[in-house]
Amino acid sequence: MPSQPRRQAIAATIAAGMFFALGASSTFAQTAWPSKPLKMVVGFPAGSSPDLTARLLAEPLSQALGQPVIVENKAGAGGNIGADAVARATDDHTIGLMINGNLTIAKILNPATTYDPLKDLQPVSLIAVSPLVLAAPAGAPVGKAFFDQAKAQGDKLNYGTPGVGTVAHLGMELLKAKAGIAPVHVPYPGNPQVITGLIGGQVQMALLPPGLAMAQVKGGKLQAVGVTSTGRSSVVPEVASLADAGVQGLQLEIWNAVAAPVGMPKAHVQKLATLLAEIVRRPEIRQKILNQGWQVAGTSPEGLAKRIAADTAAMAEVIQKNNIKPN
Repeated sequence: MPSQPRRQAIAATIAAGMFFALGASSTFAQTAWPSKPLKMVVGFPAGSSPDLTARLLAEPLSQALGQPVIVENKAGAGGNIGADAVARATDDHTIGLMINGNLTIAKILNPATTYDPLKDLQPVSLIAVSPLVLAAPAGAPVGKAFFDQAKAQGDKLNYGTPGVGTVAHLGMELLKAKAGIAPVHVPYPGNPQVITGLIGGQVQMALLPPGLAMAQVKGGKLQAVGVTSTGRSSVVPEVASLADAGVQGLQLEIWNAVAAPVGMPKAHVQKLATLLAEIVRRPEIRQKILNQGWQVAGTSPEGLAKRIAADTAAMAEVIQKNNIKPN
């Protein structure tokens, strides 16, 4: 039988072990997040590009977190209804998959927007980016010849967009200034209608996502004039950049990103960012995102914050210079 001092030493050791075990358990309980299903809000309908990206991320993110990740569609107002739902969430288990405008110029374009992207949301990770394709009706010239012809026709030409204040709209106003052309804006309800307008000749140019544009180009219904990047893009390597056509200084991308309510703890945000960056770099996920017409990014919260700041400044300048107002 152990001596009294020996028994006291053993008891002390056991007590210390229990203390540290309980302490570790308590710490784990405080940091075990998420503790219930995570909701990923998408401000666009099922089957849309943001929805497809969100659903591609949901399963591997669920496996990594140990909790279901449920995609919830709250469509309307160009994604702003969904973004507002995320901004108002206080359950610490709601995030959103959003596009450029929702995180940058929403409030600048329309002061009546019910949330402020810079005050009510916090960046998590830039997921994927893509240039736009300047598309024209089949048979249109490409490269410098296209812009020479457009300059000669001035405001007799039209350009189509999926709405006022969209990246396609603001991007075309940037392109007009840099290329010295003057087509008139014709807004449509969405890109399918823009494509119909291009094919029918009602509009003579439009900036379209590669996934939509190239299907029509390959089918012989549209012409790809160039992409809005300073060099060829891995998303559409077969199309030359607008810089090659003489339009200098234009680099325009659409992108999607994950954001969280401003009140979500930074530790949770960082955890999500780390996991998402790892997930999108998996070869099978990267390829699926590329097949959807996107190039993987997977940034830190700080990286997304820098992108938001840069794009907000650039697009705000276009909005103010052209006095663009919401419909």
